[in-house]
Amino acid sequence: MKTSAAASTTKEYQYMLNEATIAKLNAMRLYGMAAGFVDRMGTVKSAGLSHEEFFGLVVDDEKTYRDNAKLTRLLIKARLKQTAALEDIDYRHPRGLDKQTMSELAGVQWLPRHQNVLITGPTGVGKSFLACALGNQACRSGYSTNYFRFPRLFETLLAARGEGTYLKLLGRLAKTSLLIFDDFGLSRLSASEAKDFLEILDDRSGSASTIITSQLPLTQWHEIIEEPTLADALCDRLFHNAFKLQLKGESLRKRPNSK
Repeated sequence: MKTSAAASTTKEYQYMLNEATIAKLNAMRLYGMAAGFVDRMGTVKSAGLSHEEFFGLVVDDEKTYRDNAKLTRLLIKARLKQTAALEDIDYRHPRGLDKQTMSELAGVQWLPRHQNVLITGPTGVGKSFLACALGNQACRSGYSTNYFRFPRLFETLLAARGEGTYLKLLGRLAKTSLLIFDDFGLSRLSASEAKDFLEILDDRSGSASTIITSQLPLTQWHEIIEEPTLADALCDRLFHNAFKLQLKGESLRKRPNSK
């Protein structure tokens, strides 16, 4: 009986220690480690883990928790138009996608090299999906990303001017690792719009990457910008050291589940 009572007391004491440990981990915001500690306590004896192995596993739990939380934050801030991933791209339909180039882009080394990606092609060939898939890959690799429909960019800038937050917005855009501008060239760029866009690109030159999609071929980008001098400057900054993906073929929207 005494042995049974002693065992019960030891068990209760261990339970209290574990609860205190969990409370301390949560107080230190080590939520992944706290959850891992709880999940693994029931299997630690049967698994035959050493103290070092057990500790290593709960540290891994914390790392996984933080990585997932960071990814969630980055995806929320990115505001990608579509839920897209590079592994979901359908290569069965010929549209000019080179697998070797896509493999290089998937490796995201173009981001620390501050390269741009320019995606052109007719409507419906998957330009927006591809841009969002690259944005998703950037987020998964820890890079801050922000998506804009290009026609609405200037509405955002105009509103920021009215609210007195224009410079703050430019600063935020400058610090974002990857900006995605979807549907460039749906209308001509006025001189004031071109100046605003050049301001954004200048702030990011040599320090960040930009993805642009457009129905217009690159050879026509210059002529849709009203001011030739600004057109020269914009095209120079965008075309230099950029991946140029020219998609072709019929609209994938005619084909169910094509991406």
